[in-house]
Amino acid sequence: MAAKRTQTARGAGLPPKLGPTIYPLVSILLLIPCFWQSRLQAGDLSSHIYNAWLAQLIAAGQAPGLTVARQTTNVLFDLMLSGLFAAAGAEAAQRVSVSLTVLIFVWGAFAFVSTVSGRPAWHMLVLIAMLAYGWVFHMGFFSFYLSLGLCFWALSLSWEGKPRRMAAAVPVLAVAWLAQALPVAWTASVLLYLWLAHRRQPRAHLLLVIGSALAMVFLHVALGTGIDTRWYPAQISKATGLDQVLVFDDKYWIAVIGLLVIWIGQFRESEIRPLVTSVLAQVSLLTALGIFILPTAILLHGYQALLAFIAERMSLALAICICALLAAARSRPWHRYAAALAAIVFFAFLYRDEAILNSVEDRMTRLVSQLPANQRVVSAIDASGLRVNPLTHMIDRVCIGRCYSYANYEPSTGAFRVRTVADNPIVMSTYLAAWKLQIGSYVTEDRDLPLYQVNIDSNHCLVMLSLLPGVPSGITHWNPL
Repeated sequence: MAAKRTQTARGAGLPPKLGPTIYPLVSILLLIPCFWQSRLQAGDLSSHIYNAWLAQLIAAGQAPGLTVARQTTNVLFDLMLSGLFAAAGAEAAQRVSVSLTVLIFVWGAFAFVSTVSGRPAWHMLVLIAMLAYGWVFHMGFFSFYLSLGLCFWALSLSWEGKPRRMAAAVPVLAVAWLAQALPVAWTASVLLYLWLAHRRQPRAHLLLVIGSALAMVFLHVALGTGIDTRWYPAQISKATGLDQVLVFDDKYWIAVIGLLVIWIGQFRESEIRPLVTSVLAQVSLLTALGIFILPTAILLHGYQALLAFIAERMSLALAICICALLAAARSRPWHRYAAALAAIVFFAFLYRDEAILNSVEDRMTRLVSQLPANQRVVSAIDASGLRVNPLTHMIDRVCIGRCYSYANYEPSTGAFRVRTVADNPIVMSTYLAAWKLQIGSYVTEDRDLPLYQVNIDSNHCLVMLSLLPGVPSGITHWNPL
């Protein structure tokens, strides 16, 4: 048995002399993108850390009209940020919270892929790392990201159906629920499908897949008749998981093509019949169908804004499932070389783009620093032409300790722990007004003044404007990359 395990480890690319020390060494490598720039550029992260600062103001009685609400989900990452912010400051809070979240996700995905494939999947770790720093990461959806990582840990524990391991998965799923509910709902659906599939003959699995797909169609119709939802035919483009490495602009198509070539190569090395008839293949297919069939945005009870980008988020879960599906295939040397090359190109693109975005934030910080303290500020610079818009929430982090990000969206949605309870001088009290300010259609009122706006002129220089009453706030479109 020991000889068999050593052979398996070598076949998977694990240096036997390193043993357990490989995990901290690889973890250090995995965290390099969290420290290679002056700041983490990850979309909503700026909003999360800004609202951790607002939570401090609320606790000190310095934020009238705002409160910190108790909730059971969509809160874990914010609690991490807030606790670390109070103990070590905003910079350390972001670095540590995101680093922990990345490690939970990567090693959770690795554990899941290894469990399903039956061997330590070291040959897939480079691809998992690319996916870990892809679209979801750079959108800053860390509550979802953290929950999904925990759910992969739970799936790795419960996949084989052993009672003790399944019992151990329950508290992991409970913690994942604290992070966000969506991955837990997907995991529960996967576990239910596994339970049903294991109690039926393989020939009946096709009927089970068809029945599950029809159930999703029924759920789509039921949701559409009861609550506000959004569904788009373009969701089918997210049903491969490849879109996760398409981060900012068209140059990332090189990474998409590289990942596709590697997956095709591994598929060709697989035993086709067992692969396509496996329960994991059925789970992957149903996840892909769910991405296409189910709404990508839903207005949940108590929320003032849609829970959006569901299809885009769940494509990350699908991508990891595909890695697990192909991990049992024989790993050829060219697979590893191709994966290393794709990762080098992908991370080189990220390094370059994040450096540019940090230079923009430096300029924005210098501009805002010229204002008197505690002024209301909004940003009118939009990069919606990029797949990840990196400018929308940049003003949030810039404002920490300096000003108030008046268009910050979190408090008015009802989805986060910091919430508005009345009109206030710090943030828009309704989501509609905050959204209009973000897209430039808000008409400034006297009660909003003084209100300053960061904009960009024809020479791509950042400028500070003072908005006037009765005038639309406006928006300027710019691609900084």
